[in-house]
Amino acid sequence: MGHIHQTEFPMIQRFDTGPRMSEMTIHHGVAYLAGQVPEDTSADIVGQTEQVLQAIDDLLRLAPTDKSNILRAEIFLADMADFPGMNEAWDRWVPQGATPARATVEAKLANPAWKIEIVITAAVP
Repeated sequence: MGHIHQTEFPMIQRFDTGPRMSEMTIHHGVAYLAGQVPEDTSADIVGQTEQVLQAIDDLLRLAPTDKSNILRAEIFLADMADFPGMNEAWDRWVPQGATPARATVEAKLANPAWKIEIVITAAVP
């Protein structure tokens, strides 16, 4: 019989872990954020987007990394008519010269009051 070799997997860090999901996981120098959503659903698309971008900044700081190291952003809008307002907040926030790969789609979100959800993948240098 041959030897069984046990492979050690690099540690996965988890942040704000609950029974269903973690807000962020880090593995091999990459941070994977759960979809971030607004807390104040009474805000318009610009306000909801700003809330989500602040939540992303807060999580990235824990990694520690920042928005200049974002590799990919996946943006889900409840209504594509909100695309210009979302871009208004995004363009003020995203670092010029370090813009990530990005996709934006219209989707039915888990809470009908949410106008936006953003998923981020970022390098942790």
